[in-house]
Amino acid sequence: MAAIPLTRCQFLIPFTVIHEEIGASTAPLLAKFGLPTSVAEKADHFVPLLRAVGFAEAAQKSQGIVDFGFQASQRLQYCHLSEKLRTVIGYAPTLLTALQQVCKWASLEDNVLHMWLERCDDRVKICSTLVGTSGIAHLEHSQWLQNIFPIHIVRQFAGANWMPATMAFEARYIPSAQTRSSWPKTRFLSGQAASWIDVPVSLLGLPNLANELPASPADDGAGPSGSDIISALRLMLPSYLDEGVPTVAEVAEIAGISVRSLQRKLSGAGLSYSDLLGAARFENAARLLRGTDVKIIEVAFSSGYADPAHFTRAFRRISGITPREYRAQSRLR
Repeated sequence: MAAIPLTRCQFLIPFTVIHEEIGASTAPLLAKFGLPTSVAEKADHFVPLLRAVGFAEAAQKSQGIVDFGFQASQRLQYCHLSEKLRTVIGYAPTLLTALQQVCKWASLEDNVLHMWLERCDDRVKICSTLVGTSGIAHLEHSQWLQNIFPIHIVRQFAGANWMPATMAFEARYIPSAQTRSSWPKTRFLSGQAASWIDVPVSLLGLPNLANELPASPADDGAGPSGSDIISALRLMLPSYLDEGVPTVAEVAEIAGISVRSLQRKLSGAGLSYSDLLGAARFENAARLLRGTDVKIIEVAFSSGYADPAHFTRAFRRISGITPREYRAQSRLR
């Protein structure tokens, strides 16, 4: 069974910000598409990508927004990439090495994002596609973001004003004249086999312009686990925990399968929905305890527990120690 396509909340945030800035009511529309209403606080959490695209298209139509994907892409910067991806780019000595690393780690951003490089005469195409989404409408909203981030990465080596000669979309989509005027030296293509931008081969040897390296180099392991439905659900569930723990029926609906099929899938992996939910709650809490100074009671609420005492008992059942002891030990390590 294929994974649920997921995207980081970071890529949904600019759509919601623009929607709010024009005075539209955003929370009800997010809820309509089964998305968490507090996405601004969850940049590194994951939500179903196709529901995010549905939100963007509905908002574009209802509010008369022109080229919503383009407008959202203008709100995103290099710093909005995941920390892991920025780390591997920061340690890349040349643009070519950076692009090779980006292709390897692309699924850090969207779990079904596949990127690769293609040589074409004196240029290299930085290509991307969302695996398993062929033929789905309105993906241009996502493909703007797929193209804008390689541009920001190239600018880390070629300078802040660099623009591609060509930008291609997998969707059958042509940007408006107003949008094209913002990219006067860029040619736009529609209905391609993948979304891509091109980079002159002569730029591939450029050194990194970063003034300082990230704190530590990334390990050389595999990308994030999200390639099957259970792994995808574990990535996605933390986005919903503080808004009422989703039921198995709600999760099955998000996954696009029946409750019985989801339970069979879980059973085949030796899990119940309660096991899956408990693991997601624990991992969310452990991440907050390790990496933030958030109060224990707020960690409990963020992990879907209304009662801090219940949270402490559940956390100790999995880890053998209390949340406070876990935080103290992780900081000593």
